[in-house]
Amino acid sequence: MKHLLKSGMFIAALLTAEFSFAWGVTGHRVVAEIAERNLNKKALRGIHELIGKEGLAYWANWPDFIKSDTTHTWDHTSKWHYVDLPGHIGKEVFITDLQKLPGENLYTQIKALTAELKDKTLPVEKRKNALVFLIHLVGDLHQPLHVGRDEDQGGNKISVNWFDKKTSLHSLWDGTLVDFQQYSFKEYADALNILSKDEIKTMQQTSLEDWFYESHVLSDKVYEQSPPDAKLSYKYNYIFKKDLEDQLLKGGVQLAGILNGVFE
Repeated sequence: MKHLLKSGMFIAALLTAEFSFAWGVTGHRVVAEIAERNLNKKALRGIHELIGKEGLAYWANWPDFIKSDTTHTWDHTSKWHYVDLPGHIGKEVFITDLQKLPGENLYTQIKALTAELKDKTLPVEKRKNALVFLIHLVGDLHQPLHVGRDEDQGGNKISVNWFDKKTSLHSLWDGTLVDFQQYSFKEYADALNILSKDEIKTMQQTSLEDWFYESHVLSDKVYEQSPPDAKLSYKYNYIFKKDLEDQLLKGGVQLAGILNGVFE
């Protein structure tokens, strides 16, 4: 795994700016760092037994880096990173449709990987892979365009202008908007990880389906405020800064909740 990670990081560095990673490197590390700061002792011990002394942020982008693996070992995991459903669906219908989506997807795999990580009869390497993917996919879930629409591939087919630079709407949300805030991932975690214990508990008690629906509702707002060829800059950042930060925070806190539950 470490060999693949190093290879993936090297290849990723060579990719063009158009190549799209969910939340980008910074966003995924923010989610992972917040999660680690909210783990209990049992979870920390169990995680260190699987992945060593490196923090969760170290592994947070591995499932994106391996998209560049030329052996195609991980090609089957590409569909794990998203779900596509029509916009503006009521919660009950959304959850029903989410649970009926065919094949493997972001929803099915978060559930499956959680079960694999919890199953101590499985080989260590399989549980390690499950952990690393889970760190990443819970981050993906909280990026609203990973709960987007099929017709535009979660905003990948929508072209917008960010300070007069052409990009896709998906790429804008993956990394550009996060990096625009000018924080390192640890600085951003410091700024966001300020909830009380009661607030954290409340956030963690909502269901996985609730988390997906919240991202769906936010994706509707993103689509409405981001028409094709829109010229976006400071006002757009003002509109979405709180939503962006809420999603990063929720991703970290809710990932911690899953991992604390796994290792209890």
